[in-house]
Parts: sequence; structure tokens; C-alpha cells
Amino acid sequence: MTESPIHALSDDLLLGLALADAADAISRARFTALDLVVTTKPDRTPVTDADQAVERAIRGLLAEHRPDDGILGEEFGTAGSTTRQWIIDPIDGTAGFLRGIPIWATLISLAIDGVPVLGVVSAPALGKRWWAAAGSGAWSIDTSTAETSAADAARLRDSPTRLRVSGIETLAEASISYGSLQQWDAAGHLDELVTLSRQVWRTRAYGDMWSYMLLAEGHLDVAGEFDLQPYDMAALAPIVQEAGGTFTSVDGRPGPWHGSALATNGLLHAATLAVLNPGQASAGTP
Repeated sequence: MTESPIHALSDDLLLGLALADAADAISRARFTALDLVVTTKPDRTPVTDADQAVERAIRGLLAEHRPDDGILGEEFGTAGSTTRQWIIDPIDGTAGFLRGIPIWATLISLAIDGVPVLGVVSAPALGKRWWAAAGSGAWSIDTSTAETSAADAARLRDSPTRLRVSGIETLAEASISYGSLQQWDAAGHLDELVTLSRQVWRTRAYGDMWSYMLLAEGHLDVAGEFDLQPYDMAALAPIVQEAGGTFTSVDGRPGPWHGSALATNGLLHAATLAVLNPGQASAGTP
């Protein structure tokens, strides 16, 4: 009998999955709640009581199980070590969450010396969870029929689906997701996006984490956007990379620290970088 991949995962990833269980229990209960409390942060982005409750719960569990690790969270900032740092977006897609749109997720990552080595993306309203750890592959499970018990969560993890990016080799055959036109425009790259759109087969804007998970599943070939923070990207990168793809900034720099994301199936990365950065002398794959 083939050993389930969950048994080869690190204790850190097992903890990450447990953090996602706790997050889902909170966020699922608050989604479409009539008494949802919504406020506006100084950067004019919305925050709900669910965002804050999820991050508090995750921070509490990390204090219990990884007291020496640091944390970077969207709602409550940075604390502790940056050598081992958990990077958390309690609800990625808050704007959709508060409008009843199901494309949102909790993003959980562990970065070691600034490099994300594991990622968990849990989207209970979509009934999906994705995860990866360096060297252990990328995986997903369907949670749409799951109960909320720990036993049921463990049962699901014993039979995940392995993820693999597409084998599309040319932009002319590629399907891409670009996030938001306003963000590309504000970043001064709208013309390059339009140029790319004229070279590919299909363009869509699926939004937030979902574009990158569709790419890891092999349904999309290119995904990218601007105006991002590390907590928007850190959990996505290991999943894309362990599925065989490439994840950089739009100008080709590795990691989630540069304000933008470009994920591809790897085969299209150099060509996509070349179109989006026409002024660069060489836009090869990093």
C-alpha cells in the first residue's frame, strides 16, 4: 500500500493544517452573518470582525505550539523572530467576503530566513484546501462535504489529490488571470498587460488566491497582479512551486517581498517576463 503523503509531512505543516482547521471554524460561521462588523483601516481597505478573530486564534495557537517563532499577520503586524516566521492573511479576499462572494481563504505560511517553505490555503466557502511543503509536493482536498471535527479533517488529509501545473508551452495556447485592471494601471504596466492579452488564448480575472490555486491545479497557465503584501503571497509560492510552477514578482525577483506576483507553469515564465518587462535587456527565468 502506498503511504499517504500526510505521513511524510513535517510537524510544521501538520501545525499549519491544524491552524487552518481553527481558522475555518471561525470564518465559516461569520460568512454572510447579518451581524458582521466591518470597519475601514488607515489604508482604506476593509476589515471584518472575522479577519481579526481568525488572526487572534492563529496567534494564540502559535504562542502555544511555536512560542519561539515569529509572526507577520495582516491585522496585527510583526512580532518575534524573522528567522522562522509564520506569515498569515486571516481572510484573503475580505472585500468579497463581506459581500457574500465565496472566493476568499485563510493563507498560512512558514518562511525560514525569508524563504516560504510551506503554504496552506484554506477556502471553506469554495469547499477546497490546498497545501505544500518544500520537497513534499503540492496537494488539495475537497472539504465541501466535511464535518468540522478533527477526525474528519484527518480522514480527508489521508487521501489528497496531488497537484501539477499544465504543460502548455506557448503563449498562444495559454489561459491567464490578471487580477485587477486598476492595479496594473496604477503600477504603470497596463499597456504591457494588454500586449500580453493579445498574445494569449484566453484572459480572465478570477481574483485573489484562487487564480494561483487554479494554476497549481493545471487549469490556468499564467497568473499575476500588483499591489500585494507578503502575507498575500507567502502561502501561494510553495504551492505553485511544488506543483512544478515558477513564482516571482512581475519583474522576475524571487519571493513574496516585492509587491507583485507572477506565477506560471514554468514553461511560460521567460516568455511572460519578456512581454511584461520590454525594457529589460534579458528577461530569462530567475
